[in-house]
Amino acid sequence: MTDHRFFGALVYPIPTGVISDSDNRYFIDTEFTDFRRCQLISLAVVGGNGDEFYGERTDFDPTLCSDFVRTVVLPQLGQFEGRAMPFARLREALRAWLTGIPGDGAPVLCYDYETDLNLFRFLLDGPLPRGWRLENIAGRRDRERRAAYFTRHGGEHHALHDARANAFAFAG
Repeated sequence: MTDHRFFGALVYPIPTGVISDSDNRYFIDTEFTDFRRCQLISLAVVGGNGDEFYGERTDFDPTLCSDFVRTVVLPQLGQFEGRAMPFARLREALRAWLTGIPGDGAPVLCYDYETDLNLFRFLLDGPLPRGWRLENIAGRRDRERRAAYFTRHGGEHHALHDARANAFAFAG
């Protein structure tokens, strides 16, 4: 089963804007099967304040994975105990985690790749909680800091490590 629905999915009315407080920024990253037959594999959200969410799907179709994903992404799964679950449970876990973040602090969901945002929305299957904003930060990461993160910690092309690297390298 391929997740076709996120292509052209409903765009929920989430305001965008630039907020300067890094503690209110949450950086997302995903891993997925393939660009043409895209199914979510894992998702991470890393807050500038240290809060983190990470989950892996146990029910994605591995036959849809590109060679790159089979070689680089799949071997990195299973590093975090208790974070692998079926899609429906992953959705519930993400929703519960998001509702625990106060919306009155104007949290900003930062993404650097449209597919990550689309897969996040597909998983959430509804609007972000009240008070959240979106911001594309693709051109606002320090490449050297991002590379330094991976040199020190490894894990490139793992959703949690990539989200942490984006948070570390964000040049607000």
